[in-house]
Formats: sequence, C-alpha cells, structure tokens
Amino acid sequence: MTNSLSRLLKNQRRFQHLWYNETMKHGKTVSIRWQFWLGVLISAVFLYFALRKLDWANFWFSLQTANYWWIIPGVAVYFVAVWARAWRWHYLLKPIKSIRTRVMFPITCIGYMGNNVYPARAGEVLRAVILKRREGVPISASLATIVVERIFDGVVMLAFVFVNLTQLARLAEVAVPIGSWDVTIQDIAIWGSVAFFGALVIFLLAAMFPKVTSRIGQWFIDRLFPARLRQKSSGILNKFLDGLASLRSPVNVLMVFLTSVVIWLLETVKYWFVMHAFDFNVSFFTLMLMNGVVNLATTIPAAPGYLGTFDAPGIAVLVADGIDQAIATGYTLVLHVALWVPITVLGAYYLTREGVKWSDALRQETEEVSRA
Repeated sequence: MTNSLSRLLKNQRRFQHLWYNETMKHGKTVSIRWQFWLGVLISAVFLYFALRKLDWANFWFSLQTANYWWIIPGVAVYFVAVWARAWRWHYLLKPIKSIRTRVMFPITCIGYMGNNVYPARAGEVLRAVILKRREGVPISASLATIVVERIFDGVVMLAFVFVNLTQLARLAEVAVPIGSWDVTIQDIAIWGSVAFFGALVIFLLAAMFPKVTSRIGQWFIDRLFPARLRQKSSGILNKFLDGLASLRSPVNVLMVFLTSVVIWLLETVKYWFVMHAFDFNVSFFTLMLMNGVVNLATTIPAAPGYLGTFDAPGIAVLVADGIDQAIATGYTLVLHVALWVPITVLGAYYLTREGVKWSDALRQETEEVSRA
C-alpha cells in the first residue's frame, strides 16, 4: 500500500507536466491556471469564515479526546456505498455494454482518488479513460453516464436538504460575503435546485428523443464549429447520446434514483458513526442535511480535495443545531479526512495494480476524443 502511494506521488509532477503540455496545444493553459488559483482562493475564503472565531484550545481538546475506533465501521459502510456506486455505473452502462460490478469497483475507486488528488474533477475523465482501455467503452458514452450519476446525486442531495426545511431555515444567517453579496446556504440550495432539476429534465428529454437532440446538436455544430471539427464533434455528440440510453426507460430512471438514495443514506451512516467518536449528538436527519449541504457546496470550484467547501458548510450546519464550534470543527475535519484517505489509498493501490500511468491515461483520452 505504501508503494502505491509513493508511486502516486512520484507520478504527480509527471501528470501535471503532461497536463500543462496537452492544454498548451489547445490554448487552454491560462484558463486552467486561472481555474486552479480561483479554486484555491475560494477554499481560502471558506476556511477563513469557518475558522475565524474558533477556540483553538477546545478544538485541539476535542481531537485529543475523540474515540477514533468509531471511524472503522464508518469506513466499512462507506465502502459498501462505493460498491453501490460501482453497481449503479454498471447499470447505467448496460445498454452499451454489460460489465460486472466487480470490474467496475476498482475503476470507480481510481476515479474518486483522482477527484481527491487533482482539481477540476480529473478523476471522472480518468475512470472513463481506464474503462475505455479495459472494456472498449467509448469515452464520450462513459462520460455521459458519469454526468447522469452526478445529476442524480445532486437531486438526492437536494431531497436531503428539503426534507429538513425547518433546520435549513436556521442557516439563513450563515453567509459567505462575495463582493457586495452575502451567499447563504439557502442560496446554494436554491441555485442547486434550479441547476440539478433543470439538468435532469434536459437529460431525460435528450434520452427520450435522441434523434431530435442529435439534429439540434448538429445544427449548433454546423454553425458554431469550424469545418475541420464538425465531424469529430458530431461523433462525440452521438456517442454521448448513446450513454444516455438507460434513461429511456422509466423503470431504469427509478432504479438509478433509488440506488442513489441508498448510496447517500449509507454515506450518512458514516457521518453517524464518526459522530460517536466525539462528545455530541444530533439526529440522523441533521446529518442528512449536513451531507446534502456539504456535497452541494463541493460543486463550487475549490482546491483539490474540496478543501474549505466541504468544511465550512458542515461546521455551519452543526453550529446552527447548537453544537459548540470547536467540537463541530473537530468532527468535520476528522470526517473529511476519513472520507478522503481510505478511497484515495485504495484508488492509488488499484491504479498501481492496473499498471496505468497518468501520462498514458491522458494520452489515451486525448487520442480517443480526437478520433471521435
């Protein structure tokens, strides 16, 4: 396991160097640098507002007196949730190719490891690349199923939030000033509702009417893309629509939704287990609200590992429920680490076992897109 992590760290600079070279070819280097530093700035702002009034002595005391044995069952439940994610991905891919869940599980772990280590959710592209290498599934189709996953995750997170409307109202005063505007957690929930439900409707319509969607997409391609890119773009569009095939059945849509609910309930159970390591107690519904809020907030661009965007909203939810800030901060920090480390270590192990180098993976992805 240690060897896996060391290889991951050794390959980090190589990956970043290749990423720089590849994006330079497409004129995107400045854009990616700008996005990265924007994420770092946003993380810093969230951390500042989370920690500015923290009683550091009580915070350290909460960490020193925590019973960390409770993390073990939490991690076990979390990996059950990851297996459910692998099954859901297998289910979404069935119209394209039936792949066993035990094959999908390591690839899923690698993807989440990539999301934790690198910015811009690079792990989503990475798992699509590895799936292409192993099973021959077109990257565009695979990415379509991954986008569908994210949309259903967002819908379930919003359901968790709105099930707790009374507690959500307590967070109206918790705000992060951005310029002259104070952004509250309620604002994030409202924006998230519009974004995720709107995206769900669009994707369902695209899946139900692929020919119409293809014609509309082709109309835009013909008018907005240079002639040399039109054929490639059309190929990507058609493969992407193939990836939405599972949404053409109401039964499939219901199954994906219910699986998503189970996944996030299992993750909330991890929140519950880790809570027992600290000297406080809140209801399971409060932890559902916290889960929903922090995962909606992590859609905001931030530094790798969702630094700040996970922590500040989580602390705010617990403080609004009457938990001391020092204890809430200690719990949220430990929870964040317990969510980040196990899947990152396991993903690094599977990446090493697959024999995939970052450079090879990204080169394969670039070649696939260019051939589409």
